[in-house]
Amino acid sequence: MENNDIIQSRQEQWREDLRKGKSAKDRIKIPRVKMPELSPAYRITCREEVNQGITAEMARVEAQRCLDCVNPQCVTGCPVGINIPKFIKNVERGNFEAAAAILKETSALPAVCGRVCPQEKQCESKCIHHKMKSEPVAIGYLERFVADYERASGKKTLPDVAQPNGIKVAVVGSGPAGLSFAGDMIKLGYDVTVFEALHEIGGVLKYGIPEFRLPNSIVDYEIDGLKALGVKFEKDVIIGKTFTYDDLHKMGFKGVFVASGAGLPRFMNIPGENLNGVMSSNEYLTRINLMGAGSEGWDTPVLRGKRIAVIGGGNTAMDSVRTARRMGAEHAILVYRRSEEEMPARLEEVKHAKEEGVEFMTLHNPIEYIGDESGRVKLMRLQKMELGEPDASGRRSPVPIEGAIEEVLVDLVIVSVGVSPNPLVPRSIEGLEVSKRNTIVVDEDTMKSSLNDVYAGGDIVRGGATVILAMGDGRKAAQHMHEALSSK
Repeated sequence: MENNDIIQSRQEQWREDLRKGKSAKDRIKIPRVKMPELSPAYRITCREEVNQGITAEMARVEAQRCLDCVNPQCVTGCPVGINIPKFIKNVERGNFEAAAAILKETSALPAVCGRVCPQEKQCESKCIHHKMKSEPVAIGYLERFVADYERASGKKTLPDVAQPNGIKVAVVGSGPAGLSFAGDMIKLGYDVTVFEALHEIGGVLKYGIPEFRLPNSIVDYEIDGLKALGVKFEKDVIIGKTFTYDDLHKMGFKGVFVASGAGLPRFMNIPGENLNGVMSSNEYLTRINLMGAGSEGWDTPVLRGKRIAVIGGGNTAMDSVRTARRMGAEHAILVYRRSEEEMPARLEEVKHAKEEGVEFMTLHNPIEYIGDESGRVKLMRLQKMELGEPDASGRRSPVPIEGAIEEVLVDLVIVSVGVSPNPLVPRSIEGLEVSKRNTIVVDEDTMKSSLNDVYAGGDIVRGGATVILAMGDGRKAAQHMHEALSSK
């Protein structure tokens, strides 16, 4: 938390505002900014980004809604610890370059986080406006604006980097956890190399999130910033196959951060899942997002359908069903076993899916897929559900309604009911403790594994989480690996 001098300065500023008549009530009266969007009719015909960003004027007005809390709780809701009040105050002043510099002190991916981070469950959920029955400050919109302003200006803001210390550290995976870790370690003076198994850098940011939500050019810009700091990237390298853990030691690496993600799809183990036309969201989105399926000049095949169903209620399910609409699906259905209130997907994604014509079949659960003579799925049988008592997560458990079965015609089913960690790295490192879920076991305070030089974070530890939580893991691991290597 901030020191006493900063708190005293803010209190004096607040008293000055009060003397000028700028009370909290005045600021609360300012309505929250609304994000301009492409029209639903147009956006389902293309892959252009739906959210269009806010203008400088909109950003400055929104920044004025910040009440300059003496003890800002929004910071406690940010997994990477951005100094939110300070960057917002610079937006209010119109000093956007200074705001960008503050963001990059703690975040390696501000343009990404401003787009895909669930601010409504993180920083914005802690905003004092909630106590005043007002909408929270649009922190995510402001973060995106500042990052986009910097990119458009051509003046890349680079954080300070310590003198090189000659110590080599390896990062396994170039998703959000790996990139966040690499950004912090390079600033501390380490020689950082990121090893990526695929042919593109970015991990789930590239293969898992559609361009209408996160353009690849944005991810590439953030990666270029890390390269400018000195981070090295090696593509098409599979740790556990191309190089082993022992090989990394022979190459001189003193620390390893495993951020290999959770790329193993789960299925429901129901009859008919092996039919043609039933596929995982991982495969579907990877073919389209990373391998260009359906785009001009690309030969990657992907199944299409006129009546498609996506099974699940998370962000990946929303991404899949919205992608299917853009791939020509005339009737797109989202099937979820709980009610809409229990959906883990972002409210914005739910809103956009509905606007784009997606039908929501909540309180339904597939129990069987039936195929035609050729072996292609043609029908799904759904069990109607009702909500029972809360489960371990606090959400009410879905309970089957006896005899309530519904049949729906489909020609493509995309299963998005969760993912499991990639087992390759954990299985290839002898002595590395792994949980029953195949996640790497770490000390939650330090992210250190059972091996002294191996740290891990992101989905390989959590088994599937948000971009910002993965980034928080990367920052925490960097801090504690640095402390361990420094003590040696």
